[in-house]
Amino acid sequence: MPVSAPRFGPAALVALAVFLAWLPCTAQSVSPAVSTTRLTMDQVMDRAIDRERALMDMLKTRTPLIETYLQDLKFDPREGPIPVEDHYFFGRMDLKDTVDRRDYLPRQFGFKKSLLGGFNKLYKIEYQPLGFSWMIFADRTNFDRETYKFRFAHREFLGDVRCLVFEVTPKKGTGNSRFQGRVWVEDQDYNIVRLNGIYGPEPHNRYFFHMDSWRLNLVPGYWVPSYIYSEEGDDSNGSRNQIAFKAQTRLWGYDLPRAGSEDDHTDIVVDPADSTIKDQSPTAQDPSPLLAQRLFMRQAEQNVIERLQNVGLLSPPGDVDKVLETVVNNLVVSNNLDLQLPVRVRVMLTSPLETFSVGNTIVVSRGLLDVLPDEGSLAAVLAHELGHIVLGHTVGSKFAFSDRLLFSDESVYRNLGFRHVPEEESAADTRALELLQHSPYSDKLATAGLFLRELGNFGGGVSALCTPHLGRSFTDNKGRVTRMVALMNSAPTLDHSKLDQMSALPLGARVKLNPWDDRVELLKTTSAGVTSARDKMPLEVTPFFPHMTRYGAVANSTATASVVQGNQ
Repeated sequence: MPVSAPRFGPAALVALAVFLAWLPCTAQSVSPAVSTTRLTMDQVMDRAIDRERALMDMLKTRTPLIETYLQDLKFDPREGPIPVEDHYFFGRMDLKDTVDRRDYLPRQFGFKKSLLGGFNKLYKIEYQPLGFSWMIFADRTNFDRETYKFRFAHREFLGDVRCLVFEVTPKKGTGNSRFQGRVWVEDQDYNIVRLNGIYGPEPHNRYFFHMDSWRLNLVPGYWVPSYIYSEEGDDSNGSRNQIAFKAQTRLWGYDLPRAGSEDDHTDIVVDPADSTIKDQSPTAQDPSPLLAQRLFMRQAEQNVIERLQNVGLLSPPGDVDKVLETVVNNLVVSNNLDLQLPVRVRVMLTSPLETFSVGNTIVVSRGLLDVLPDEGSLAAVLAHELGHIVLGHTVGSKFAFSDRLLFSDESVYRNLGFRHVPEEESAADTRALELLQHSPYSDKLATAGLFLRELGNFGGGVSALCTPHLGRSFTDNKGRVTRMVALMNSAPTLDHSKLDQMSALPLGARVKLNPWDDRVELLKTTSAGVTSARDKMPLEVTPFFPHMTRYGAVANSTATASVVQGNQ
């Protein structure tokens, strides 16, 4: 359907500012009834123990997705700790009586490497992803007074939620691998909402890592494990730790239908025939051969997108998609493109920096949206995928046959992949640059080039982050930039000492994910001024610090979110 091209005036592209300027929203406080019964601190902790058991029981039927991204660090005198190697683990966790974790990634990506895995003769530690999964609970089997001592420390607000903070230590003789640290207990239903500490004592040839585990009140009465931050290594006193890393673990997909469940659709009600509904379309004509081909390709596109959403890799359609589609539409309109079907954009929920297109749907990973520094760099990313669409580069129509999507969730990466030959990638780069030069973003591409320079600057230090699993990344396996190279070459010199030069943001800087229903939204954050090169943290892992609210409450738009963004 052809699109008419309007003249661009100062107010013509109002929606473009949405990606960077988070509009304030009206905050409403929901105040549930608070019990007037006075409890001793021992009674509070007893209730917290009971609620912890209730949470475990509620989660027994759930199999959320779990992702861990970890960066090994070295200390740089100017920039502080920087990543020199990284690791990525992704799978599904079964929360029955024992926590289990199933791999989505092929073995060559290192999922079966040994977190709590031991030292070899060279003192090299390897990471076992299951160890990060254990951190959602303080103790899966023995969180009770027989095993632990609890001491009240103080009261503290986490966001809008008032909490009672307790120090937790294992009793002597209760064995290894016990939690020791602090727990935050919200003061209405007495659920644990945060755990911070470590497991110990350590068994022989094992190493436990410090963790900060957060839960969100996503369903009435329960605070669901959502984020885990882990860190080792402390350069504050000038020492250089043998083990130094930072890791983020995210969980989502709690409310996904269980694959293979026989009662998934037993509650669906079929409406009786309605005489007001006509069976035929307004145009009772057979499509032409060309249109039939396009319809068949469209069926393949819809089948793939539906499968990816059902497995928990794509967020349901939402407001973030609309923001991204606004940028695409501006590229389309300003270049007078005649597209027969509108271009959609969807968000993939994983961290690796990748994009791909299926038919007229562009898919961009959450991790990539997180680290893009500005709107011009977003436009450059989308322009490349739009270039593939304009040039007719398709991934074929084989998935129009639905039997080709009848594989297990765990094998999705082995059965799906959306990549182009080098000649098509080069042609899409050329077309993307043409689209950008005739768009409102033509004078905003310097930062996009700096973003690509930053990726190349890290080299192999973030190779796992730059390894695509379904689509395409921006670098090869040696960390060299391979996409939009001309844009990178035209960019200014990358200079980390320039505090106003933001080439890339930290992970988690843009998108907030609801772990229960998989919906995403753009973060509203407070600014923190950049005062040194160390404050930039491009592509780096940072701690989680979500603004905590109760179920049904609307968070204050000025609240601190998980990480800073934009100009920080």
